[in-house]
Amino acid sequence: MKKWSFGGSEPLSRRWPKDDSGADIPPAFFQHVGGSELDVEMAANLIEAYGIPVLRKPVLDGDLGRVIIGYSGPGVDLYVPETMLEDAQNIVSADIVEDGEDADDAR
Repeated sequence: MKKWSFGGSEPLSRRWPKDDSGADIPPAFFQHVGGSELDVEMAANLIEAYGIPVLRKPVLDGDLGRVIIGYSGPGVDLYVPETMLEDAQNIVSADIVEDGEDADDAR
């Protein structure tokens, strides 16, 4: 029986896609997320829920901020595999359609 888990339980190096030669696909800048750690996790988890791995990189002195106050004050840059960048952008920019609505009515 398969054990259920969240995407973050497996190391990023195993989830990151490889090219034909077995090398990692280069990361592409996806978006900058400012605010609290909750904001960062919500943005990253939305993309990871669709099977797209996300690399989180604190900007400026973000690592120091994480040690002192618990989160990166200047924010975090999110990177995704360059082959999945368009998919990630489409997920974030999608219109929310309530049950019973037609997708064309939401625009």
